Amino acid sequence: MTMNFNLFDTAGFVGVLLIVIAYLLLQLDKLPSSSLSFSLMNAAGSLLIVLSLLFKFNMSAFLIEVFWFLISLLGLAKWLISRKKPRMDAN
Repeated sequence: MTMNFNLFDTAGFVGVLLIVIAYLLLQLDKLPSSSLSFSLMNAAGSLLIVLSLLFKFNMSAFLIEVFWFLISLLGLAKWLISRKKPRMDAN
């Protein structure tokens, strides 16, 4: 049995690695869930997986990745808001 690994598969593979590494670092207390890196890794990972789904679509996988991306955007927004607070307090 041969396995064809194309560009879309590579994107999905990298996306999975990003999400898994982010979660591993979270569990090892190396990366807080409130960090920019955590949200960026999850957002990028989910987008890469969605890209891979354009080649071979799967509705349930697509839906979980859309929600994963939206939740990551929420984390990014919270990070941005927290960065602006000290500046506002300093004035």
